[in-house]
Amino acid sequence: MGKKIWQKFGELTNEAAVSLSAGKAEQLAGDEFKDELPFEDIDGGIMDAATPRRDFLKYLGFSTAAAALAAGCKIPSRRVVPFANKPPDVFPGVAKYYATTYVQDGDVLPIIAKVRDGRPIKIEGNDLCSFTKGGTSPRAQASVLDLYDMYRLPHPKRKVGGKFEEIPTFDQLDKMVGDAFAGLSGAPVILLTSTITSPTTKQLISEFLAKYPGSKHVQYDAVSYSGMLQANEASFGNRAIPSYRFENAKVIVGLGADFLGTWLSPVEFARGYSVGRKIDEKNPQMSKHYQFESFLSMTGACADERFTHRPSEAGAVALALYAALGGSASPPAIADAKLRQAINKVANDLKNANGAAVVVSRSNDVNVQTIVNAINSQIGAYGKTIDWSRTLNYRQGIDKDMVDLVAAMQNGQVGAILIYGANPAYDYFDAERFKSALKKVRLTVSFNEKLDETSELCQYLVPNHHYLESWGDAEPKAGYTSFIQPTIFPLFKTRYFQTSLLKWGQPAAQPGGSATPDYETYFKNYWTGKLGGANAFDAALQNGVIESAATSASGGSFNGGSVTAAASAIGSARKGGKDEIVLYQKVSIGTGKQAGNPWLQEIPDPISKATWDNYALISMAKAKELGIDYDTVDYEYYPAKPVISIKAGNKELKLPVLVTPGMNANTIAVAVGYGRTKNLGKAAEGVGQNAYPFATFNGTNVVYFTSDVTISKTGDSQKIAQMQIQNSYEGRKEVVRETTLGTFRKYPNQYKEYREELTKEFAPQTSDFRRDATIYPDFLQPGGLKWGMSIDMNSCIGCNACVVACHAENNVPVVGKREVLRYHDMHWLRIDRYFVSDEKNPDELAAVVFQPMLCQHCDNAPCENVCPVSATNHNIEGINQMAYNRCVGTRYCANNCPYKVRRFNWADYTGADSFPNNQDQWIVGKLDDVVTEQMMDPVTRMVLNPDVTVRSRGVMEKCSFCVQRLQDAKLTAKKEDRVLKDGEAKTACMQACPTDAIVFGNVHDKESRIAKMREENEQRTFYVIEHLHTLPNINYLAKVRNTDEIIEPEKG
Repeated sequence: MGKKIWQKFGELTNEAAVSLSAGKAEQLAGDEFKDELPFEDIDGGIMDAATPRRDFLKYLGFSTAAAALAAGCKIPSRRVVPFANKPPDVFPGVAKYYATTYVQDGDVLPIIAKVRDGRPIKIEGNDLCSFTKGGTSPRAQASVLDLYDMYRLPHPKRKVGGKFEEIPTFDQLDKMVGDAFAGLSGAPVILLTSTITSPTTKQLISEFLAKYPGSKHVQYDAVSYSGMLQANEASFGNRAIPSYRFENAKVIVGLGADFLGTWLSPVEFARGYSVGRKIDEKNPQMSKHYQFESFLSMTGACADERFTHRPSEAGAVALALYAALGGSASPPAIADAKLRQAINKVANDLKNANGAAVVVSRSNDVNVQTIVNAINSQIGAYGKTIDWSRTLNYRQGIDKDMVDLVAAMQNGQVGAILIYGANPAYDYFDAERFKSALKKVRLTVSFNEKLDETSELCQYLVPNHHYLESWGDAEPKAGYTSFIQPTIFPLFKTRYFQTSLLKWGQPAAQPGGSATPDYETYFKNYWTGKLGGANAFDAALQNGVIESAATSASGGSFNGGSVTAAASAIGSARKGGKDEIVLYQKVSIGTGKQAGNPWLQEIPDPISKATWDNYALISMAKAKELGIDYDTVDYEYYPAKPVISIKAGNKELKLPVLVTPGMNANTIAVAVGYGRTKNLGKAAEGVGQNAYPFATFNGTNVVYFTSDVTISKTGDSQKIAQMQIQNSYEGRKEVVRETTLGTFRKYPNQYKEYREELTKEFAPQTSDFRRDATIYPDFLQPGGLKWGMSIDMNSCIGCNACVVACHAENNVPVVGKREVLRYHDMHWLRIDRYFVSDEKNPDELAAVVFQPMLCQHCDNAPCENVCPVSATNHNIEGINQMAYNRCVGTRYCANNCPYKVRRFNWADYTGADSFPNNQDQWIVGKLDDVVTEQMMDPVTRMVLNPDVTVRSRGVMEKCSFCVQRLQDAKLTAKKEDRVLKDGEAKTACMQACPTDAIVFGNVHDKESRIAKMREENEQRTFYVIEHLHTLPNINYLAKVRNTDEIIEPEKG
């Protein structure tokens, strides 16, 4: 059976159509520059006259003289202000590293913060963390930019006459709030927070509530896991979530759970998942991953086999799987024969796994989760792949508690509400009811860092510190504590949320007289006492984590008493209508808490490759039904997409459409986290629409789909800024290598043989492809350092953590939606996404392949040959390097690069240019406000890495293999008079990767990890379009799917 690998629908339907029509190509090219040219000061007839040779030479001489004059202009001077009194532990140019913890919206990730001259500038994973092993996520990497966000609340405020006014001091704030507490006359005080994982904060909250009888702490999650918690309470007597050990699973079944992207603890799960996906070529074995879902998620894209169904059928699929496993339930009626067959196949594999299997579900329906618990009990997963000895604390909100709270507020039964980390005025399923109820509460206080939708409605704003400015702790799972310590003095007049509770939790809420004046003291006293002294506390802070002794996995005690009722509820559930809408989270934006972060907005979605928007994902069948002509090249090359209206009752969304393979035919998928208030910043203003109102409450839980919607075309269109679509390899199979495990076992040497064929063709006499397959002499490198990289496409999940890490490390600029629409994006590293289909049935999606693409640092680099000023050249360590000061912006190198990884600064995106005219938008074209106002703000620029040159307009840039990191590692080894050790020099992308897909090192060191990886994986190793003899220093390991299908190898 043949296969087809494609990026765009035009390639799928007609390879010859990848080139645009001449007229449209001219139009597209014409949009790249301004139509108006600055000829006002030149004779008006010059453009119409036939230019004689003398006039031509005159103007040519004038332009040359003008350029020389500009080059001789004095660069404006800027002052550098040194320390008046240098702190004793600060050395200019020397970075410090502090262990701390990223805590955001229930997510917890132990990290290391890199601090230069008192400024945190980069986030790394903490290698001492037993469950992340140093991995990170895109949102954790981007959180350092949130620290310098100019839209953070700068000081406490109170609302007077509908407008907020600054409160000059915290003492005045405490007096005002204290008087308000005194006037409550015993009415309940409600603490509404996101999930709290901090042990000290939980204890402090309990102490605070004890001072106010009848008060309550309600935890609320924007995307709820309440159904899972309640199902576990019924099945195991424990309202908690167990740990999942994907590394122990031979068969993994996902029921709508995007466990590699957004479900519960994706960094932890991705690390475990990748263990079973790495292949030993001597004994090729790997885990088997099935995915049932309604739309193509990032996790679904990594699955070996995936099957689609309606969102409302999630319960029926789980119940049918339980019945197929021999469970005590009648199988529900499933009309799709292919889906029924898939369920039986999956059931057989689960039975044969002998407990080395796991089934996970994203459904927030307690009945579905109860059936999933029964499935895992039936297959023997508990105690093997599911561990109850270490429960997870990431999500603890219960939906019914929030519904009851809103009802109490509506009835005037709440005297005060203190809100921390929650934003229900935006992300609650019935936000309008919450807003109405909030008006009936006498005292409302928000501790959120920004003026979000909920804070806008409160009477008092007391902004909390950013986590990089804070002391604190987190217990993401039982027996495991991660510490938070400040890396910078607070940039604004903010205060710990916990300190406010300490101040207001005294008798009559009067300030002063507290035995513990602030949270920092409270926190240090708590842990010094718990750990047995200051030395132990200091050691724990230094490591960043403490963990109780390892215990054997516990299977818990499963009680199947609720299974029958759950099965009955699923069987009697109301059937959906013709079309359904399902809500999901993007791996970059998540629930929307970091929607004001420009780095995250400009990261392309792993599947759609879209930025700066949400949209409606629909199937190819639905596109045909709506009359959308998606299967032409023009559809994807031109950004304007048709807009559809999605209606459910009195709710309506109007969104542009993106046609996506792998969708259920009658499902529309929309990402949450968009449609935010302008107060969050220019990055969030006017970006997308809020889809949370389409979540519904079923009486027990919030479910994130609506089963009866109507859709129609509006006749309007809206531009979507997508990436990758401008690059076309025109069907070259040498770019990406993908096969099945069955094929790999039968033809293990197919990629190795291809390289041998190249050698026979181009170097038949000497069998030396490197030296003789070119007219250029070989560049002989000394036997010292030669840097190389190996990327395992079996481990890459497309999460974009490496892309954001590259942004932060190398000062990669944000360009905004306007420039992305013009294909002027600046990512040094991109993750190309390829779809794989059967040639005979191209509409059936067989697989998705992610391929990180960056400068290949070719030893025979085409870019080096064409640069007229030698701005790009090769050093003796194998790095294709850029001399920015030499670059004159001809862009010849970008034209000659077959990998299309070079980026040109069309404008001054960072405010770094010394000549103000280079920031003149009349000349360079209009830039988005997020670039000119937010990213060029002096506070925001504090995030820039001083070790990396900030490029200005007219300069070409690209991946440098993080040369500044290599230099730092070499100098450290030199100072210590020793040889550089393998693993000391790490690129930002390698260090950020949660699945260890990227390996970097010295390929001349035969004991290095990369040298051994290339030696041990010779059969899967390939180089992108290596027949061009560019001699890349980056190799890839071919993607292998665990299926028995045999695909006969094709030559090339």
